[in-house]
Amino acid sequence: MATSSINSTNGSTGATVSTDVYNRVQQTMASQTSAAAKLNASITKDQTKLSALGQLQSALASFQQIAASLTGNGLSTSAASSAKTVLTASSTGTAKAGTYAIDVKQLAQGQFLTSEEFDLSADGKIGSGATTTVKIEFGASSKSVTIDASNNTPAGMAAAFKAAGIDVTVVKGDDGQYSLSIAGQPGAANSMRISVSGDATLKNLLTYDPAGTQKLKQTSAAMDAILTVDGKEIKSPTNTIKDAAIGGATLNLVGAGKSDVTISAGAGQIGDNLKALASAYNDLNAKLLKLQKGELKSDTALNQAISQMSMLLKTGGGSVSVTKLAAAGIGQDKDGNMVLDDKKLQAALAADSSAVARLFTSDDKRGIADLLSSKAATLTSANSVLTKETSLTSSEITSLNSKKAAMTKAMTAQANALAALYTAQAQTGAGSALTAGGKGTGTLFDMLG
Repeated sequence: MATSSINSTNGSTGATVSTDVYNRVQQTMASQTSAAAKLNASITKDQTKLSALGQLQSALASFQQIAASLTGNGLSTSAASSAKTVLTASSTGTAKAGTYAIDVKQLAQGQFLTSEEFDLSADGKIGSGATTTVKIEFGASSKSVTIDASNNTPAGMAAAFKAAGIDVTVVKGDDGQYSLSIAGQPGAANSMRISVSGDATLKNLLTYDPAGTQKLKQTSAAMDAILTVDGKEIKSPTNTIKDAAIGGATLNLVGAGKSDVTISAGAGQIGDNLKALASAYNDLNAKLLKLQKGELKSDTALNQAISQMSMLLKTGGGSVSVTKLAAAGIGQDKDGNMVLDDKKLQAALAADSSAVARLFTSDDKRGIADLLSSKAATLTSANSVLTKETSLTSSEITSLNSKKAAMTKAMTAQANALAALYTAQAQTGAGSALTAGGKGTGTLFDMLG
């Protein structure tokens, strides 16, 4: 009878179990493996949804930033970068006209720490499962994560860290070993110090003290963005710099190098800014429609965003005349895009540029650009459907990962018990059924991820 070398539950090697026994265990546990596959599918579905909700949040936030910059006096002000590979710029009405010489020396970045590679125990666990507290200190803040028998798998640990707002990625090498990558927040002040109390394995894996024990390896340091504006040095913990570099302007740094930023003001800028608003709105609309056809089909938060943003253009929000918008060349096509008739717009601007401006922004914040900016902000607020849906999906992923960890433990115990029983019946000695034999088919629990 053929046999195969396998791993026992305590992680030692050398025990053997026959291929026949392995196949009997696999057949007996077919219903459990089906349940595990369904659980994995649910986790993958939720992770895909969470990613898509993040894309929706980002798209709305990006549009809101652009729309807000074109309200008030910002509608007659523009900012242009001579090198968009270095930075992009936007301005408000408070920015002073002129050209500013920018030299970006370095971008802000977060600290990255990577663990040494480690082997998993036979049940996919890291350490003993004893309750362990991992404390991450950065800047003036700190967060704590609890690891125990319910989440001491690579995926479980990553989920626990992410639930606390710490970005942790599980990396599986070509050799089958695992490592953890921890990404900190950008800015020099956000360098991390990680202390661990509890399980010795986790302590030996995750401890990081810049001035002491360093079990994690730093692959990149936390840094501030450094740039000069007309020769004056400015530091920023992020790559989005509002007002600090140029009053009334926001710079988005994308690379090292030099760029001139030109701030222009006057009625002549209104037409160009309205084109920028239309372009930003259409970029948002394209993203929303793509998500609606894909990852967020029939999603409540997405449908709310599409209908409410579109309705503002259709109705003027109850405070803007759609007839006057149409006369100024502004309308909507069948796909919901903002359409701008440049000939009509230029004629309206020539006749009365201030009247056109009031359609888009007003002192009482009831212009169409004001309303679009406000609506995008509401859709992404802490009390929005989008935020609540994101939180619920994240919590569900955490719950499913806990169920997966418990299922893995139970199935491991059952597999070993069955293997021992069937092996005894075959009078070939006890062993584990965690590893298949003969043909490199992996382990019985590969479907648990």
